[in-house]
Amino acid sequence: MRIHKRGKARRKAFALLLAGILAVTGASALAAAAFAGQRPSRSQGAAAQQAGARPGTVACADVGTALASVPESAQQDVDQDLADLDIQVADAYRSLAEPGSGGGEQQVMGELAGKRSATLRKLVASAGPDSGLPEDVSGLATCAIRRDLVVDSSAQDYAPDGGSGDGGQNGAAGQNGANGQNGAAGPKNLASGGRSALGRGFVDIRTVTPNTARPTRTGPATGTFTSQCGLNENRHLNPDNVIVAPGVSNGAHHMHDYVGNLVTDAFSTNGRLANAGTTCSNGDQSAYYWPVLRVLDGQAEKDARAPGGGKDRNVGRILQPAEVGITYDSAAGNRVQPMTRFLRIITGDAKALTNGPANAHASWSCTGFEDRQLADKYPICPDGSRVVRTLKFPDCWDGRNTDSANHRTHTAFSRADGSCPRNFRAIPRLTQRIAYDVPTGVRFAVDTFPEQLHNPITDHGDFINVMSRDLLDQMATCINEGRRCG
Repeated sequence: MRIHKRGKARRKAFALLLAGILAVTGASALAAAAFAGQRPSRSQGAAAQQAGARPGTVACADVGTALASVPESAQQDVDQDLADLDIQVADAYRSLAEPGSGGGEQQVMGELAGKRSATLRKLVASAGPDSGLPEDVSGLATCAIRRDLVVDSSAQDYAPDGGSGDGGQNGAAGQNGANGQNGAAGPKNLASGGRSALGRGFVDIRTVTPNTARPTRTGPATGTFTSQCGLNENRHLNPDNVIVAPGVSNGAHHMHDYVGNLVTDAFSTNGRLANAGTTCSNGDQSAYYWPVLRVLDGQAEKDARAPGGGKDRNVGRILQPAEVGITYDSAAGNRVQPMTRFLRIITGDAKALTNGPANAHASWSCTGFEDRQLADKYPICPDGSRVVRTLKFPDCWDGRNTDSANHRTHTAFSRADGSCPRNFRAIPRLTQRIAYDVPTGVRFAVDTFPEQLHNPITDHGDFINVMSRDLLDQMATCINEGRRCG
């Protein structure tokens, strides 16, 4: 794995990122100051302890996004440490959200800081001096209670018994869609955010102003390649994430839907994936997965008391997709090069509610209205129209690494003209489009980490390329020659 070193400028940049993650709280100043190598002031420490009257969620620095390099020999230990950090946050949020399950706010947050501090010290020791993390991680251990995220949340926090928590009742203006990495812009959410029959997190798609134009491809590579992989009829579901948390059971803390490779779970090695069957009709053995969508119609799913389900505050009946589209193309019509086998790509951010929208790339809409895309609201679709999730993946690759320490920096999104950042090459762009028949008038939500409150902005998708060389070459040729293949 390539080693990346961070200087003072990079540390300051990440300090600003942490300040955005924990914005308007004393904890943001603590974390940012610690990463920049400064000692937090007494007033900053006091501000971090202030508590308001409203229930809140737990926001912590997402340390994994800052990793620049991890030695291969240490990767397993680092993955486990990062998973432990997620467990600690989930447990702290559960203690705050469920009456009688924990102490007061100060006690819960103090215990969380102590556990995080110990785990962070282990992580830094394992990751080594080129990890991009500071030697002193004490400031990163401090988390914040974010009440503003609950008030402004697009989806109510669902309690384990199927009831809903306090998602706020006052209408608020919808946020703009996320700006993509390296200049790729996500769709703007132009919804007013006012109350609807289903709650403030939902908006009638017919009231949304069209905000996406038909893509213009100026280059000759106008073809598409499609893998027909079914609707997960075999109900391949688990709360693992082999890319972000390999070897960790329930590493996602939410349930994933899978199509393609039949054996994908936390313990899938490249060899195991390569020897497995697939649901794709063209022999594509790749692993495609995304969080499940649930409806709150009074019916309990069989995971109502299980990890990834009710134990992680994901409740309700899991909807099987009515449509699954797996399509590759060139965003601007520029020529693409074949991907390499076992390349791992993620899109979106499962922690975008607390991290901020920088890496949020999912959007929501309805069939017949897909020129209107929402980033932080769920759509209410007319009768006969399906709820649609669209996940566009990075389409530039560094040409060397099948993964990176933070699972992002080995890929990037192309610019508006289709060009890639320096030293990156254009590869086929994967789009996952998943549609559902949602019962009229019934609330629904995407599975999330507990503290992310089922906010639609946290939607994300994952992909491990397990195609044969012949199939990868065929895909690139079809796109470059303007043909339709599948």
